[in-house]
Amino acid sequence: MADRNLVAHLLRRATFGPRAEEIDAAARRDYRAVVAELVAPAKPDTARPLPVFAEDPYFGRAGKLSREQRAAARRAAREQLTTLAQAWLTRMVHTEQQFAEKLVFFWHGHWATSAQKVQSATLMGGQLQTFRAYGRGDFAVLAKAMLRDPALILWLDGQRNTAKGPNENLARELMELFTLGVGAYTEKDVKAAARALTGWTLDRARGAAVFQAGRHAEGDQSVLGGTVRDADSLVDVLLAQPAHPVFLASRLWLRFGSGEPLPAATREAMVTAYGDRRDVSAMLTAMLLDERFAATRGQLVKQPVEWAVGALRQLGVAPTGKSATAVLTGARRMGQVPLRPPSVGGWPSGAAWLTTSSLQMRMKAAATLAAAVPEPNLAPLHEGDADAKVDAAGRLLAVDAWTARTRAALTEAAARPQRLITLALISPEYAVH
Repeated sequence: MADRNLVAHLLRRATFGPRAEEIDAAARRDYRAVVAELVAPAKPDTARPLPVFAEDPYFGRAGKLSREQRAAARRAAREQLTTLAQAWLTRMVHTEQQFAEKLVFFWHGHWATSAQKVQSATLMGGQLQTFRAYGRGDFAVLAKAMLRDPALILWLDGQRNTAKGPNENLARELMELFTLGVGAYTEKDVKAAARALTGWTLDRARGAAVFQAGRHAEGDQSVLGGTVRDADSLVDVLLAQPAHPVFLASRLWLRFGSGEPLPAATREAMVTAYGDRRDVSAMLTAMLLDERFAATRGQLVKQPVEWAVGALRQLGVAPTGKSATAVLTGARRMGQVPLRPPSVGGWPSGAAWLTTSSLQMRMKAAATLAAAVPEPNLAPLHEGDADAKVDAAGRLLAVDAWTARTRAALTEAAARPQRLITLALISPEYAVH
């Protein structure tokens, strides 16, 4: 049997928010078996797929749009994107493959493509499906698929990258933010990589990425000492660099492990597991099994979406109607909206989510969620004395222990279950895990 507190820590990091019964069940198993099931679930994913839209407001239209048509297209695009975001929120709450979906959310922040510019639910939904399909295997397969992803191409101006006029945006971010990190390449490498990526553009009639040979810069390009001719060979050269596995391990550690630097021994274990197969699942497994991961409790601040989805799961609140709107509105006011990273660098981390204004927005969202909790789920908060009710709130929200200061505040609210939940949701023990 696994240590319950250790398993609770694992599930807080590897899911959007573990329920008490999920922790109980995992604690009855071997820890390594729990990790293996999280990384590679044995059961098929039964969660409802994200919606597929019959037509895109912008693609497939002949001729220029009138002012009225453009306005209508913008409205339709916003409605589709809202529908997609709400559907994804619902999937985050309900899927049994929690770690797989949380990894999709990680890749969304890593490749940081925003609907603010893309404006297409079809393209954004397609990118999420790419993360889901390839995000746990060979990273090279994912990277090559992303260089053909129409949303990323549009987001980073790949459609403007031609042999006659290379655009360096995608090439630069591919090295700096997606594969290698700052300082692992030169400006000469960026220019050569941009030429290797020429030819890929966006077919606006179909909303798809296509390769046009006439736009491609012919001949070999030299990138980081390797010879590349196209997108695939560029990926192969980049991933062969010693900086790549270290960079990826550090990014995964930042989001799943700790805001503190990746320990050298953990880095070595993760890089070794990643190996020549560039196996993302193996790297994740090495991280979750590492003894230093177990020592990272209280070192990560929940992102607003993690906070909101976790609360929905643990409180048993359905992510529909008023609750879904409140969660998305609350997340937006706290600074994070699915499908809309603020920049190509993705969302911030750590104390950036603990500002005074963020706390005020979290308070409002917490009150809305507390008011929507089904009455049966409040039953444990009606039983026993004040201490018992505060302990019940901790079990409900997967908080191992309250500090004396937080317990005192919760004890004063113990007679009012909804108030107790509201305060528990905005507590440091819930916000930092």
